[in-house]
Amino acid sequence: MLKIKDDVKIDDYELFEKYGFNPRYYMGDKVWELEYRKGLFYKEYIIIWWKDREIQIRPNGQVLLNTLYDLIQAGLVEKVD
Repeated sequence: MLKIKDDVKIDDYELFEKYGFNPRYYMGDKVWELEYRKGLFYKEYIIIWWKDREIQIRPNGQVLLNTLYDLIQAGLVEKVD
């Protein structure tokens, strides 16, 4: 599982908006969301949950993998078990 490192301020709007993320709410929890749409039916999301900093990619995120790579290169992401 990938997550945002603990020393990164999860509420830093300037940092996450730099990568195109927007604050949203899912099931009552605050998240950062990056959305990609193509046409009427194709959508991809990268979601960063504020509560546990977990990164979720839905459904497969092939177009948005470049942004995930940028977050990793910037030293903002770590792998946890």
